[in-house]
Amino acid sequence: MFITFEGIEGSGKTSHVRSTAEFLRDKGHECIITREPGGTRIGEKIRAILLDPLSKDMGPLTELLLYTADRAQHVSERILPLLAAGKTVLCDRYFDATMAYQGFARGIDTGLIDKIHGLLFENLRPDLTILLDLPAEIGLARAWKQINKGARNNEETRFEEETLSFHKKVRAGYLEIARLEPERFRIIDASETEKDVREKIIETLSDAIKGLF
Repeated sequence: MFITFEGIEGSGKTSHVRSTAEFLRDKGHECIITREPGGTRIGEKIRAILLDPLSKDMGPLTELLLYTADRAQHVSERILPLLAAGKTVLCDRYFDATMAYQGFARGIDTGLIDKIHGLLFENLRPDLTILLDLPAEIGLARAWKQINKGARNNEETRFEEETLSFHKKVRAGYLEIARLEPERFRIIDASETEKDVREKIIETLSDAIKGLF
């Protein structure tokens, strides 16, 4: 089973991926956590370029192609072999992030992005996507609080340094993607406490996985 977690900065994806893995392991499912960008040795090097605030002059097309290169390595080296081995893969961001960030927010044609994904990755889609949704103002405030406390890498802040209007476009993009694929997406209100969000994710998963495992 392939489960992805999506959302804007500060939505809590990383911590909720971990708690979801614990829940599924307790249910007897072997889970592997991975992420994009990153997830492989080569992917981590690409991640460093993409998220480096010194890369602020990167063009949208360059950004798209770097994310695509990261995904090519990630899918071939990690995701497909793990799924073939019967593992449950939990991924912190995947293709929907590219649609939301490079498509809806950067303005690259979403049809082109979708076509690239279909051609290069045989349109590999998650079985289930958890969208952690919250207003951009709240998400950015949370993200910067974590960065300033040292809880997040301060060398990976290129997107946090984008304008509020950019993040509002990302959020709107995510919600539009979810609207178009309601059978795959589950939207969780991430503005609530971490405990409440975790409980809602577990409740959602408990209902969703009955027909998937």
